[in-house]
Amino acid sequence: MTSESNAPAFTHLIDLAAERFGGKVLWCTDDFFAEKENLIKPSKPIFIADKYTDRGKWMDGWESRRKRTEGHDIAIIQLGAAGAIKGFDVDTAHFLGNQPQACSIEACYASDGDWENAAWVEVLPRTVLNPGSQHFVEAVDSSQLSVARQAGRQPDNSELTTHNLFTHVKLHIYPDGGVARLRVYGEVQRDWSAARSMHASTELVDLAAAQNGALAIQCNDMFFSHMNNLIMPGRGVNMGDGWETKRNRTPNNRDWVIVRLAHKGIIKKALIDTCHFKGNYPDTFTLEGCNSATDDLSNAMWSTIIERTKLQADHEHHYEQEVHCTDPVTHVRLSIFPDGGVSRMRLWGTIV
Repeated sequence: MTSESNAPAFTHLIDLAAERFGGKVLWCTDDFFAEKENLIKPSKPIFIADKYTDRGKWMDGWESRRKRTEGHDIAIIQLGAAGAIKGFDVDTAHFLGNQPQACSIEACYASDGDWENAAWVEVLPRTVLNPGSQHFVEAVDSSQLSVARQAGRQPDNSELTTHNLFTHVKLHIYPDGGVARLRVYGEVQRDWSAARSMHASTELVDLAAAQNGALAIQCNDMFFSHMNNLIMPGRGVNMGDGWETKRNRTPNNRDWVIVRLAHKGIIKKALIDTCHFKGNYPDTFTLEGCNSATDDLSNAMWSTIIERTKLQADHEHHYEQEVHCTDPVTHVRLSIFPDGGVSRMRLWGTIV
């Protein structure tokens, strides 16, 4: 068990199960007291002392009834994209006498959606759960992605097997009780072989989309909201669903975020969306790119893709003629001046 302030490094990855990322709770054995869909809600769990339903106390999570028979309760979650699972946050917030005694998690690869007949493997052994706590736990190592990344290459198809790539998880709770949230952190891995074939490589792909495998790897500030919000699907739902830095009083300040693209490519079009940022949008921005085999960018040679440009409040800014990217890039750096919030960044390009 770990507090959120010193959460492990895997929590900087994408929550593959998140509702806003496309995750879905498909089935459970029982959700008598609180609906299974709450497990993957984006908000932090809340507690309302005097709120009841006709079935009992209202709880912000998944809660099954007290089991009077043999067995235990299970929930099946479809991930928003196939990926290598690195770790979990099993959160029992506000479940203080009704949390499960323990949990375990299995995962499977079922690209056709047939999870019922898929081969499940254990990615989290049986783990004791404490009341009202976040449990940050590492997944059983099931991926060759980190090895491939360190070698500066995309993983081969032979490495993307059912043993290290997953589309569904199965949460077991023993024997019953309530879990507020389940976060499944990992690295998205898309099979690019089809995109490389025939004329598909000339089609524009959002290279900055998290669902394609992009990841925000570094920024100088994310005081109000996480940098990975920039690359989530859809438009931001509110001001908290974006990347926002604190107010900076340093003259000529620049805040920045670096995104590792889903695939090396040449950027053709861009979108910078300040949706919901009305009194706190950046004044201007620049976009740069570099080509690097690793995420160590200390000696990277950055080139300008979009020159310093003014931004508007709560607005989708589309760029095509302004985009100058002649050489392939693997990483981009979005700089905002002097500070503020950006909801989404889209970078459409051709893969190399």
